[in-house]
Amino acid sequence: MVNKPWKIIPRPLLETVLNNHAQHHRVPQPLILHGPRGVGKTTLILERLLGEWNKGPHLTGYVDFAESIKDHHPQFNQSFPWASWSNCPPPTLPNCRTKLENCLESMAHKGVQLGSISSHQIFSTLSKWHGLNTALRRVIAGNGASKNAVSEKVSGSVLWDRAVFALSARCNAQEIDGILGLTEKKKNVPLEEASYYREAVVALRLAKEVIKQQQSWRANAIAHLNRTGGFSRSLANSSTDWPCLLLELLSQAAEIDHFQPKLVINNVEVLKNAILLDENSSVCGSMYHDSLIWRIIALGANERCFPVVLVTSDSYYSYQAYMDFGFPDIFISREAFGWSPQEAKLHMVNDYFSNSEWSVIAEVFGPNPRHLFELYALKQANYYQQLEDNKDSTFEDIVDSYLAYLQITVVNPAMDKALGLLQKFAADARSGKISKDRLRFGAPWRHPPPKNNPTMCLEWAKIQLMDFVQSLINTEFGINYLADCSLEIMDDPSAGALVEVGLLYAQRDPSIIRPISRGIQRCIVRWLVQERMQMSFPKFLQYKWQRIMRGRSYRHLMLQVGYK
Repeated sequence: MVNKPWKIIPRPLLETVLNNHAQHHRVPQPLILHGPRGVGKTTLILERLLGEWNKGPHLTGYVDFAESIKDHHPQFNQSFPWASWSNCPPPTLPNCRTKLENCLESMAHKGVQLGSISSHQIFSTLSKWHGLNTALRRVIAGNGASKNAVSEKVSGSVLWDRAVFALSARCNAQEIDGILGLTEKKKNVPLEEASYYREAVVALRLAKEVIKQQQSWRANAIAHLNRTGGFSRSLANSSTDWPCLLLELLSQAAEIDHFQPKLVINNVEVLKNAILLDENSSVCGSMYHDSLIWRIIALGANERCFPVVLVTSDSYYSYQAYMDFGFPDIFISREAFGWSPQEAKLHMVNDYFSNSEWSVIAEVFGPNPRHLFELYALKQANYYQQLEDNKDSTFEDIVDSYLAYLQITVVNPAMDKALGLLQKFAADARSGKISKDRLRFGAPWRHPPPKNNPTMCLEWAKIQLMDFVQSLINTEFGINYLADCSLEIMDDPSAGALVEVGLLYAQRDPSIIRPISRGIQRCIVRWLVQERMQMSFPKFLQYKWQRIMRGRSYRHLMLQVGYK
């Protein structure tokens, strides 16, 4: 028999690891905090720590890319989705970029106020990666003057000083003083010091203007790249030049007990699916995402970066991201699996549920914090009070209602999207986009419909998905994808589809692919039973033939006894 793959990292230990990472002013690697949905990464961990990370010399920037998805975010009186963010309408890339850049700019302004970032530092960092002379001459010339207003023999540093002076004359002085807090009555700063700070703020604006100009010169090349679907490292990096310059400036300015910035990016996976509105302005969302992370890694490896914490519920970041970005130790990995049953009982029983109610919840849903909070909210609602008035009703009725809610609003739509991904796989296989290695002899998915018939494709996809779910049930919902280096599960399009839609999670330690919660697991089984009941006799025969002749069997990838 197998051990259930619900390994728990105690939350105090996880918080200690995150605190230790955040206390450093510069680190060689970004940290990824990942784990299944509903285990409390944001509500039980981040919200407890962010206050401590903003005291004294500490300054923490917080960016949540999912805030742009207003219909599915608590910031707008909604709730987090149970399935993947990819099932929700994707945000726009300009919106995500603006959130990140505004956060980093506000942190840089704080560094200027503390005297840690100067105009000279901005110039030296910018000139290390960019040729500045042409862009600086254009800034100095402005809209009306001649481009030859400055001698060709002038050095870059002189050009920079002149450009800062020219731009400062066009800036709103009150706005700059407001950024620096110099308009406050209690703020008494010497004139020379105030001028030094103002110059640094204008220098930041100049650096942004220079990068903006240089990116506009690449607009046609970026548009061509987006149309052809190609890849260019230089064009991708040009889209992330401004946030990465701010990252480098803040890292250089970091100093223990004086200015210790750190950055938390929540739901970083949303960036991969962000929609590009203007093909001239930036590379696509996935390329922008990869470039940003690549450059954070490079900054940490080459010069040390201030602490960056990436928070995600996408299991891509638990294992595959480490391979795509280099090697297994390219990030610091910390997985969160939520409460253990004992911890959940300690937090929720007595104050929220009775012992008899808890025994039902533990059996049906497990100790997942979000399930517990949603059940308690449902228990407090008027619907539950009406059930209590009916003497024939029990707490099991509210559990059944909640399961039905998960089935209809979460699992069934996610399974429909997974079917769409399998149909796309069939179309790609017909067009030759799938490598022959994935369609090798003996693979259950090797023979998709040979014709572009939507009905046949849907039937094939449904049989494939049902076959996979049945094999998952046979493994007791725990597939060890690293056992004996057995990575063939990664080639299974059904496994990939269910992971992508967020119903399965490929955790890293132990290396198990399993449903994100016991409640979602029950709904997946219900989906299989419902589909089998609705099958006509000919379709049922096709399904049985698939199970007998080509069916999946992943029992050899079950979690072995004693595995740790």
